[in-house]
Amino acid sequence: MLTFVGLGLFDEKDISLKGLDAILAADLIYLEFYTSRLMGTTLEKMEALYKKPIHVLLREDVEQNPDWILNARDKNIVFLTGGDTMTSTTHIDLRIRAADLGIETKLIHGSSIISAVYGLSGLQNYRFGKSVSIPFPYTSSRGNRVVTETPYDTISKNKENGLHTLVFLDIHAELGYMKVSDALCLLLEVENKRKEGVMTHQIAVGIARAGSDDVYVQADFADNYDHFELGGPLQILVIPGDLHFVEAEALVKLAGAPKSIQKDSEK
Repeated sequence: MLTFVGLGLFDEKDISLKGLDAILAADLIYLEFYTSRLMGTTLEKMEALYKKPIHVLLREDVEQNPDWILNARDKNIVFLTGGDTMTSTTHIDLRIRAADLGIETKLIHGSSIISAVYGLSGLQNYRFGKSVSIPFPYTSSRGNRVVTETPYDTISKNKENGLHTLVFLDIHAELGYMKVSDALCLLLEVENKRKEGVMTHQIAVGIARAGSDDVYVQADFADNYDHFELGGPLQILVIPGDLHFVEAEALVKLAGAPKSIQKDSEK
């Protein structure tokens, strides 16, 4: 049996009781922290609570050479991930590989950043369109700095339909954790290049450390990116589309947005 367990948002205590029971019954426990991280804990704290050693997997162990899942043919194996399980394509691929090998699988869900964003921002879940990720700029083969424009295009398409965009921020082995202020600067850089007005007078919502006692939510216009210094990771960004008047009120009262957005939402 291969059991996928979502660990939740922030620390080792976010795990569900079902997830903890699965860990206590496991023969082997594996963990990947490259798609997401629990910033409020350490491997040592997790092992102390779960009372089991945890084998940390590298990206290539999950995506290229997941030979470890063969242990699930005759053992109870638990695979741990941050947030909810199956929110990453690579986890779905693992489950398919297990099915091809005749290995039974089970899912135990954890709290997700997606549902946390709805609650913390006050934005309504059915008003979100396609989500997108913003990567750090990279250097091309010609030595040029390249800023990916796909996030800008996704936001533009969602806005055409009046929908909000959930923007995941890059986690890089060398560059670290992208901040909301950095992501906004990259979007504004594309705006200055293309001048399509996607980010003009655009409200943005930044959330940091969801699930912790130190969670921070800030809403303001995107060009005030210096107002989005939210402290430590992990951070996530929302670019709203059309606002229902209740959403606008929530952003003002719960996230410090300018009161002018309430008047705009009533037009």
